[in-house]
Amino acid sequence: MNNEALRCLLCKKPKCSLQGCPVHTPIPECMLLYRQGKLDEAGELLIRNNPLTAVTSQVCDWKIFCYGHCVLNVKQIPVRWYEIEQEISRDYLFKYRLERRTEELSGKKVALVGAGPVGLAAAFWLYEAGADVTLFDANERMGGVLRYGIPAFRLDKKYVDAFERMFADAGITFRGGVEVGKELTLDQLSAVYDAVLIGAGAEKPATLRIPGEEKAVQALPFLKDPSAFELGKKVIVIGGGNVAMDACRTARRLGAETWVYYRKTFENMPANPLEVEEAKEDGVQFKVFQAPVEVKEGGVVFRDCENVVPEDGGRVITRIIEGTDHFVECDTLITAISETPDFGLFQGSAAVLGEDGWPILDESQRVRGYPNVWVAGDFCLGPKSVVEAVASARIAVDKMKEGL
Repeated sequence: MNNEALRCLLCKKPKCSLQGCPVHTPIPECMLLYRQGKLDEAGELLIRNNPLTAVTSQVCDWKIFCYGHCVLNVKQIPVRWYEIEQEISRDYLFKYRLERRTEELSGKKVALVGAGPVGLAAAFWLYEAGADVTLFDANERMGGVLRYGIPAFRLDKKYVDAFERMFADAGITFRGGVEVGKELTLDQLSAVYDAVLIGAGAEKPATLRIPGEEKAVQALPFLKDPSAFELGKKVIVIGGGNVAMDACRTARRLGAETWVYYRKTFENMPANPLEVEEAKEDGVQFKVFQAPVEVKEGGVVFRDCENVVPEDGGRVITRIIEGTDHFVECDTLITAISETPDFGLFQGSAAVLGEDGWPILDESQRVRGYPNVWVAGDFCLGPKSVVEAVASARIAVDKMKEGL
């Protein structure tokens, strides 16, 4: 037994679950079952609350979520629940078999666009509620970012493969290599299925808006197939999020001298601090307060930055310092600054879009213009964590049930 479980206070109003965890994992109940040696009961409780528990317990930013909200933080000794969740859920995933638990959606046909975190979680819940589920994805296999974005050294693909087997055994249909919005339109799906849930990930990269950036490599295509790129001896990765950490650690593992350049400080990096430390341990080097201003042949022109505190004491801003341009040589530049969803699938459809191109949603995450199309994950949140995508899927599925 992991002794961390014995330190848990089994709070009646657990902040780790109610405030910290986006999917409100029933941590005290699972801790108690774990202490009693009832690992399968704990596993079932976990997976039915969050079908991706075996995944999120490994890739979650637990310092922000459960660990960061443990009441024992006041004594600086928070309980490492994520270790226990990993122990329970990683084994239980391979035992679980989908079954019809209710007839709530019996006879209803549901299409899920995107077989990443949102699609996998929604398929799980909708199937067990009795629906006939079909998953569509532009990739040939299920998993989305779990298979094609997060490197294997962070997430073994056997956990994604387990969902393929589970869904195949249950008779859930998967149609890979299909780009909804092109060969199959949203109007067609809406007409054929009782409900449609759009849960594809944000894969359209943001741009640096600087001269020469077409010479750079985008992080997501690189992570999808690192072997397709000739990196050379030195690589620079621009960005400070988890995708940037995945990209730099992957490049380092391929043998390149790898640097991360970021325009703010380490404290401002949106990446999980643990991922930053592991990147350093891998040999990745960091340079902060650096903003790219031009990509040239053989390297990048950077400009120094600094943090400035406004006189009125407002929020600290990062300012680029003029006259500090300097050229840094590299063989490959990888950009990992942000991604947005591809709203092209809404073009020519009945969806009502805002001026920014995002679909306008009602309070249930349903797309205005359709009575039976909902969205979840990046299409309503922007690029967020896996567990936040699952939480968004839960909201959408519950509202879909009400609307069917």
